[in-house]
Amino acid sequence: MPITTTKNAFSLQGKNAIITGGSKGIGLGIAEAFAEQGAGVALFARDEKAGTEAAAELASKHGVKAKFYKADMSSTASCRAAVNSAVADFGEINILVNNAGHGPNGDLLDMDEEISDYFKCIDVDLNGVVRMTYLVGRHMRAHGHGGKIINISSNAADMASRAIFMASYCTAKAGVNQFTRAMALELAGHHINVNAIAPGYTFSNLLSGLPEAAIEGIARSIPTGRLGTAIEIGALAIYLASEASDQVTGTIVTIDGGHSLGIY
Repeated sequence: MPITTTKNAFSLQGKNAIITGGSKGIGLGIAEAFAEQGAGVALFARDEKAGTEAAAELASKHGVKAKFYKADMSSTASCRAAVNSAVADFGEINILVNNAGHGPNGDLLDMDEEISDYFKCIDVDLNGVVRMTYLVGRHMRAHGHGGKIINISSNAADMASRAIFMASYCTAKAGVNQFTRAMALELAGHHINVNAIAPGYTFSNLLSGLPEAAIEGIARSIPTGRLGTAIEIGALAIYLASEASDQVTGTIVTIDGGHSLGIY
């Protein structure tokens, strides 16, 4: 049923979410936002120490159920085991955020003869989204209460970078966008909404090693004059996970400070 008031329309109380790559960066920002709105959060990642610590902090800080599950997005068996464990612990899963990613940089022609870095990125960033959508989507369909799937894409799906060559990442994220649209149509009849968020440059662990001068240079290329933050992406994810967005599906929402509007 469509909402009739905005009161509590953005609440996630009583909902449970799986967030891949949830132990740090954008994934952790989304987990924080969801926990603030009352959702239980299952963090999927490879880093067991960071994931366990993040889950414990979320539970303590927000009084919600939060647990970590070790999962490798390039392995269907690993994803299936983690999903089964999360379902056993949380019961119904209402929200899936496909955030985990691998972004190798460098010239394609300089990669090894198996082009392994390219295919690793595709297998995690695109095929990992497919694996998790399949596994959690089947769970949502079986429960019959609908659900929300949010894929974390990138503005790199629509624009290539001169500064950093990353053909695999651009290709994977373009695939995520089209997969989002296709699955939105396929799952609409089951009341499962599928959307994507396409961030631009965002303060996260991926940029933590850059010198301050490089960060300042990036900021100058963005019309708003700054990088985004993980919690801002989390705020957008709250909307797409809530009842307020029940009529929104198959949409790619860009959040990049206007970076993709032109060449700067």
